[in-house]
Amino acid sequence: MNNCRYPNLFSQLIIGNTVFNNRIFASATGPTNLTSHNAPSPETCAQYERKAVGGAAAVCMGNCTVDTTIGRSVSSNIDLGDRSILPQLAKLATSISRHGAVPSIELQHAGSHSFGSWQEGNPIYGPVEYTDEQGRHILPMTEEIIERTIESFAQAAVLAKQSGFGMVTVHGGHGWLISQFVSPFSNTRTDRWGGSVENRCRLPVAICDAIKKAVGRDFPVEIRISGSECHSGGYDIDEGVAIARQLDGRADIIHVSAGSHEVREVFTVTHPSMFLEDGANVKYAAEIKKHIKRSFVATVGALADPDLMEEIIASGKADIIAVARGLLADPDLPLKARTGRENEINTCMRCLACFSNRIRKRQYLCAINPRTGRETEELYGYFPAKKRRILIAGGGIGGMQAALTASDRGHEVILCEKTDRLGGVLNCENGVPFKKNLTKYLARQAEAVAWSGVRVYLSTEVTPQTAESFSPDVIIAALGSRPVVPRIEGIGSENVFSAEDVYYDPSKAGANTAIIGGGLVGMELGIHLAMMGRKVSIIEVRPELTYGSNHLHAVAVDLELKRLGIEIYLDTKALGISKEGVLTEGQYGRKLIKADTVIYAVGQKPLREEADALRFCAPVIYQIGDCLMPRTITEATSEAHSIAMDIGRFA
Repeated sequence: MNNCRYPNLFSQLIIGNTVFNNRIFASATGPTNLTSHNAPSPETCAQYERKAVGGAAAVCMGNCTVDTTIGRSVSSNIDLGDRSILPQLAKLATSISRHGAVPSIELQHAGSHSFGSWQEGNPIYGPVEYTDEQGRHILPMTEEIIERTIESFAQAAVLAKQSGFGMVTVHGGHGWLISQFVSPFSNTRTDRWGGSVENRCRLPVAICDAIKKAVGRDFPVEIRISGSECHSGGYDIDEGVAIARQLDGRADIIHVSAGSHEVREVFTVTHPSMFLEDGANVKYAAEIKKHIKRSFVATVGALADPDLMEEIIASGKADIIAVARGLLADPDLPLKARTGRENEINTCMRCLACFSNRIRKRQYLCAINPRTGRETEELYGYFPAKKRRILIAGGGIGGMQAALTASDRGHEVILCEKTDRLGGVLNCENGVPFKKNLTKYLARQAEAVAWSGVRVYLSTEVTPQTAESFSPDVIIAALGSRPVVPRIEGIGSENVFSAEDVYYDPSKAGANTAIIGGGLVGMELGIHLAMMGRKVSIIEVRPELTYGSNHLHAVAVDLELKRLGIEIYLDTKALGISKEGVLTEGQYGRKLIKADTVIYAVGQKPLREEADALRFCAPVIYQIGDCLMPRTITEATSEAHSIAMDIGRFA
């Protein structure tokens, strides 16, 4: 008998006539690459199919609107009122089910947040009448509109079942229509749809009942709720329990999340940031589970560690683990955990790069999984590569990924790193609590390189002479960058360090620290030091902080800066450094910002000259990562993977 380390996590679950192979469900994520009619395309199908291939028991497609006329949150939502898209929905369902997973589809109505419907010139409705901060007039739902809405959920479920989906997920949380009705703060109606918890929950109960009537009692119905709205204007877990008790037995699964999309300060609770603990929202599901008798309970949020997942199921905190970002970082997470390869799981860093790209570019990308967004290529193969000898100069993020991809393609790979360990500049962040998954990722990548057959030479700098000694067909220069040293009087003083220096040795930072540079490096270092008890000031010459392209991580960072009381000086120039601190000039004139330690974090200088010196040491050379220009982790891994895939295309 196979000795499974996670027997509870990989026990089956049966609902009606549906068997779920384990307790790991791929939580709803919105589709990308839709057709011009907002129907799933082959690329969309591959996006969800890849999760099924990786072993998830159920795979859910999110952002599907039951009534796009008055309930569409954004214009790109799939329209479940359009029966003409049945063939494309059927293709998607088959793509998931043929790998043994149960395909699910999320039924959504945005209510008073139906901004997509508003943009199309349609009225939008909520529990009560009001005008929002953008001047949109929200109408109160009449009995007729409520009944229409209930029926639209039921008919959307019928379409889903006819298309081959094995379950539907009713979105009743996060500030959308149903949560607007169940919350005593947003629903102040005095009719049968408001007032008591029974009345406020009348809408989700009616929706679940209508779906069951339309598709049959044995067809699994899941409903997502916010166990707590997690902000001062919302309800807490006690109300969450009361809401869940109304739904007990009406839905087969009560999927307990938290927070609200439309409240900035809790967005990174709903989608836990790296600053929160693993399983940050499990407590809400665990409390609700104590009061639920007939439904199964799912938990979601910051879950990617199978040891924690097993403990949650074994201890009875929840029956199901729902995972979203964790399966973008590694869609094979279930299979790796099931087959004893849990140490190979590419653990989500919760950096929110995936979600930010989804919003900005309508595409998912993952900082540490360059295959995310390329599922069609992953599933249906690449051209065969002609074997080449590849020399990779630099063993950081990009260098390691290039080595692994090139090795997978059958090339002979040589990786040289001038320091005594792989990982590059990001090794300096080892020991930062909120970067623990980055540390795990670097270690896992280094271990994967060691097992891949790549020839690794540590403490070996690649000079032209070194390169020529290996006689490579291709060189990939991944040499990285070095910190820029600002030209400020006193920069060479004993109390001045680079951000990298202090990351490696936080003891160099005194009790009162000033950071010159309001970019992400400086802000995250400031947060780290403030968490260790230092008083931190950040000085930025520009009128605003520079968060980079990941605007959702920026929300998390901004909240931490405020929570920790870090002082921010914008539009402020550092003139000189002394033992007393930093003399600055800004909008309020000259000011001495007192500090016993000064840290500079004003950018990185690409090692372009060093890379250029290797240009004619092989027939082909590529520059990747920071030695070309400073890159994010997402950009570095994606670029490295793509270039390594290109090698060997021609003889």
